[in-house]
Amino acid sequence: MSNDISYPPLDPATWPDRINHMTDSFAGHLNVYRVMAHNPDLLASWSDLRAHVVTENSLGPERLEIVILRVAARLGSDYEWSHHVSRSRILGMTDEKIFSVAGDPAAMEVEDALIAQSVDDLLDASKLEHERLAALVALVGRTGVLDMMATVGFYKTLGCIAETFGPPLDDGIEALKA
Repeated sequence: MSNDISYPPLDPATWPDRINHMTDSFAGHLNVYRVMAHNPDLLASWSDLRAHVVTENSLGPERLEIVILRVAARLGSDYEWSHHVSRSRILGMTDEKIFSVAGDPAAMEVEDALIAQSVDDLLDASKLEHERLAALVALVGRTGVLDMMATVGFYKTLGCIAETFGPPLDDGIEALKA
C-alpha cells in the first residue's frame, strides 16, 4: 500500500474519458481544477455550478469579486486570492479597493462592508441574521442572496482544496499579498 497522499495537478492528457472533454476548458487550464481531476465525477459535476457562479451570477462582476476576495482572505488562500486580485484588476477595480476587502469592514465602502460582513457571517455562523439579511436583500435582491451563499460555499471548497494540496499558481498569476 502506498503512503503517497499527494494530489498534484493532473496532466489533462492523462484524464479518464469521463472528463476528457474538459481538458481545453477551465478545468484543464487551472491547477486547482487539475487537482480536482483526481475525482473525475466531482469535476464533471462541478462544471455546471461553476458556470453559474462564475459567469451567470446575479451579483454582477464586481460584487462577485468582492465575495470571492473576502472568502479567499478569510481562508488565507493565496491561490484564490492571487487569481482574484488579477481578475479584479482586469475589471478595473483599484488596488485600494481590492486590498481593503481583506481588512476591517469599518474601513470599506458601505456596500463592500455589507458584502464582507455577510461573507463573514456565512463562514462563521453558516447563516445571516434577519437585519443583515434584510440589508443584503435590499442591495442584491433575493436571487443575489442565494447566489452569494452559493459563491461562498463554492469558493470555500476551492480554498480548502488549494490550502490542503497546495497547487502552484497558474501561469500569468503572481502571488499578491495584502
